Amino acid sequence: MTTGIQTIIYPVKDLEKAKAVYGALVGAAPVVDSPYYVGYNVAGQDIGLDPNGHNEGMTAYWHIADIEASIAALVAAGAAVLEPAKNVGGGRLIASMKDADGNLIGLLQNP
Repeated sequence: MTTGIQTIIYPVKDLEKAKAVYGALVGAAPVVDSPYYVGYNVAGQDIGLDPNGHNEGMTAYWHIADIEASIAALVAAGAAVLEPAKNVGGGRLIASMKDADGNLIGLLQNP
């Protein structure tokens, strides 16, 4: 069902300052560098900076093979859908869930 948490998105207010900090942390240039998202890949781990993500907070995404099946299984187990699956570009789908304690669960399906 999952290959584990492989993507973490940080909300940032100043994308240029955040790029400097995270670039220094990972020791590499971003693999995606746009005004709406900056992404790094470090040893198979995707680290993203989202200048518009403050409503969602930091999100860790579980990479899964079938997002709709995972949503259904989580709902059946007691989780609630916060944001249904949506395409965020290139066929990549994300969804947000909450567990019974209100913890955020991010799901990501690559094309």
